[in-house]
Amino acid sequence: MTLHGLIRHDDFQWHLPMTGDMRVPAIVYGSLELVRAMEDQALTQLRNVACLPGIVRAAMAMPDAHSGYGFPIGGVAAFDPARGGVVSMGGVGFDIACGVRTLLTGLTRDDILARREALADALFHAVPSGVGQGGRIILKGDEMAQMLEGGAAWAVGRGYGLPADLARIEDHGRMPGAMPGHVSPRARERMRDQLGTLGGGNHYLEVQWIERILDADKGAAFGLREGDAVISIHCGSRGLGHQIGQDFIDELAPGSKARRKGKAAAPNPYLPVPDRELVCAPIDSEPGRRYLGAMRAGINCALANRQVITHLVRGVFADLFPAARLDLLYDVSHNTCRAERHQAEGKEQTLFVHRKGATRALGPGHPELPDTLRATGQPVLVGGSMGTASYILAGTAEGEARSFASACHGAGRSLSRTEARRRFKGRDVVDTLQHHGIFIRTFSDRGIAEEAPGAYKDIDEVIASAAGAGLAVPVARTHPLICVKG
Repeated sequence: MTLHGLIRHDDFQWHLPMTGDMRVPAIVYGSLELVRAMEDQALTQLRNVACLPGIVRAAMAMPDAHSGYGFPIGGVAAFDPARGGVVSMGGVGFDIACGVRTLLTGLTRDDILARREALADALFHAVPSGVGQGGRIILKGDEMAQMLEGGAAWAVGRGYGLPADLARIEDHGRMPGAMPGHVSPRARERMRDQLGTLGGGNHYLEVQWIERILDADKGAAFGLREGDAVISIHCGSRGLGHQIGQDFIDELAPGSKARRKGKAAAPNPYLPVPDRELVCAPIDSEPGRRYLGAMRAGINCALANRQVITHLVRGVFADLFPAARLDLLYDVSHNTCRAERHQAEGKEQTLFVHRKGATRALGPGHPELPDTLRATGQPVLVGGSMGTASYILAGTAEGEARSFASACHGAGRSLSRTEARRRFKGRDVVDTLQHHGIFIRTFSDRGIAEEAPGAYKDIDEVIASAAGAGLAVPVARTHPLICVKG
């Protein structure tokens, strides 16, 4: 059976054989329903990724995949530097290390309901949200460089959180190899007053309750119980990450900057690519190393940002719920390129894994997991659309082998932001969600329209596909009570 030229391998795996300039095949993970709904453009982008130098095994799309810049969002690809492998800005994404962290509260749904309106208002005032909204922390000079070098570890060292938090963050809260010196003055300026802010778009702070435990053993190991309240924080590196991506695209594809200014485009001195949005550089080249150093600084920025937001949230709960502990379950980033050890072509080797809108999902026993999580596998935090369920999953050994330890990161858009604004009115969405017991706090009705639940795929179908493909095991299903958005 074929759809979009895909050949069905099993119920949740579809293959696109090599044609033309493809160096490897492509694989799409998802149900028949999700594959039928996939945009042609997303598959074209996946095919183009498969043409890039040094790509290993396959170009992959997770069940929430949809079209993006260069790579599809939900795209995964690994590159071997020994074979001319590349790093691509479009394969990382502009919001570098956008990610999710989940906090346990020790409170119940009923505890939250008793003070829900006061809590919603307090969180909205404590955590700045919305495009351009600044925070109280102003970073200058050496302090900015130290944050870009130190990430969440820097934040904890300055009193924004607890040392115990770092064990539950990828890379213990600090991505090694960051090179703040390769982050432009413009990127730094865009972050000057943004630390501890959510931003706009699909970023959010949610108070959720656990509707259902789907794996009792893993749920107990994660400290999850039905009826308990948890907090989910979804945000990234703000304007700094976006500027890093744009700066290197302008450098590596000189025509891009000229076109924006209405000038003649200069020839591309680097690699020929099937799509100019896939501009890239060899991993072992001078510009490739500079981008990786700047990108790692962007990762640390995102980790510091979520850490400061956690500190602000803990302050709110300390006032309203003094008994709440707010321990960190886990923090995982998407929109990264990481050097990792994987089995490929019969041997273990170091590959540079791009996850664009995809979440790392380490299986049980992986040495990078803390001792307390090594038996279960990594918590995989997957946010739904506004007003719908989210999920906590666990990584699997099967997923490590199939997808370079990668899984979906969200529901995935089914409508563009423009189309969502045409179909939905933000105030109507807010009123409908409040009628269903979900309190929304936002600066922008327009932003709410763009993120309306109807603009996204069915999160339950996405999770069923990830589980059916063996990428991750569902552990718990949560539902929002409060949502703070930009």
